Amino acid sequence: MAGTVEERLRALGLALPSAGAPVANYRPFLIAGEQLFVSGQLAKDAEGKLAAGRLGAGFSIAEGQAAARLCALNVIAQAKAALGDLDRVRQVLRLAGFVAATPEFTDHPHVVNGASDLMVEVFGEKGRHTRAAVGAASLPMGSAVEVEALFWIDPE
Repeated sequence: MAGTVEERLRALGLALPSAGAPVANYRPFLIAGEQLFVSGQLAKDAEGKLAAGRLGAGFSIAEGQAAARLCALNVIAQAKAALGDLDRVRQVLRLAGFVAATPEFTDHPHVVNGASDLMVEVFGEKGRHTRAAVGAASLPMGSAVEVEALFWIDPE
């Protein structure tokens, strides 16, 4: 039975994509006690199309925010795969957002807001988190943004 978080996703008109498989030698998520670590998720839509590009090189802040939102949706999909029930999330503790950008680009926080805003929309006050927004010369597969997360969760 779907819980409150999944009802909120539906109300927002959002469907969770399938949790993506790792592209290298790592785990997509790991539960340690009451913490859920979700590995970096790329900006892929439900059909697997990647939002590729670099901020400051023809990729706009609005496009970057949309890419960050896709990353966050993929983070939530991994959390669902790990927990089964998203209502087990007590708090989104931390997001780390990585933005592929030119050296002159400095609006990384505005780009990563796409992910942060989605967490608050989906989890409400439990979605407010600490955060890092970091620039990178490039990201895996040419993704414009990558986001990883740490959640505080209810034990099973």
